[in-house]
Amino acid sequence: MIKKHIITCTVIISLLVMAKVFAYNMPQAAKNLSKEEKTTAKDTTVTSIEKPLSLMARLSFADETLPLGDVNVERKMKKVLANFSFSNLQTNRLHRKAAEWFPVIEPILAAYGIPDDFKYMPLVESGLKSGVSPKGAAGFWQFMPATARTYGLKVNSKVDERKNLRKSTIAAAKYIKELYGIFDSWTLVAAAYNVGDGHMRRQIDKQNQDNYFKMKLNHETGGYVYKLISMKEIVEDPVRHGYTASRGLLAVNENNTQSSIN
Repeated sequence: MIKKHIITCTVIISLLVMAKVFAYNMPQAAKNLSKEEKTTAKDTTVTSIEKPLSLMARLSFADETLPLGDVNVERKMKKVLANFSFSNLQTNRLHRKAAEWFPVIEPILAAYGIPDDFKYMPLVESGLKSGVSPKGAAGFWQFMPATARTYGLKVNSKVDERKNLRKSTIAAAKYIKELYGIFDSWTLVAAAYNVGDGHMRRQIDKQNQDNYFKMKLNHETGGYVYKLISMKEIVEDPVRHGYTASRGLLAVNENNTQSSIN
């Protein structure tokens, strides 16, 4: 009988000890789990934060990006971009011209399936200079007389439609679209617009290379796309490059454009 009581007491005591140990370990485990969850959450937060893109990584023309890691391309891009800074150009006229011209240019380019970035071409072609070039190119898109006539513009002693923004942009859109059918690359199209499609095709065949950024071209054409990218950069982010014009300046109504544009 006494033995029975001893066994019963032993069992009860063992159960009490086990319950105490279990009760002690539960909060400790929960505490450890909480630590692990916090650590995991912290790690997830850290990895989810993306580093801001470098300047070279975010620069592009018509969605064609610069080859990253190419030291020569990076050096050239930075040099041309620096030349377009306000400290060098000393003018906000480019932003005023963009505000006047873009409302006319953008819908025409879109209608012909031309990337929006080509709207910066007139700023590079004629925004930095005025009048007729030594070779005879004139107007917003700097058409040569023969090329202008090919794409429907009147150029004679009485009228020069190269100086009409709307009509010359339609002609330029037709020409650019035709060039894309030849080169299948918007950067090569821009280069061909500058130097001529015949010369561009010969260089591609000669160099066995169809990546604009890796080709060896004459000084003007070799820097042309870099100029377009730089113009795009200063118009879209003027403050970064020393200009005071805000992006809101570009949101002007087409009715406010100069009469010569229409």
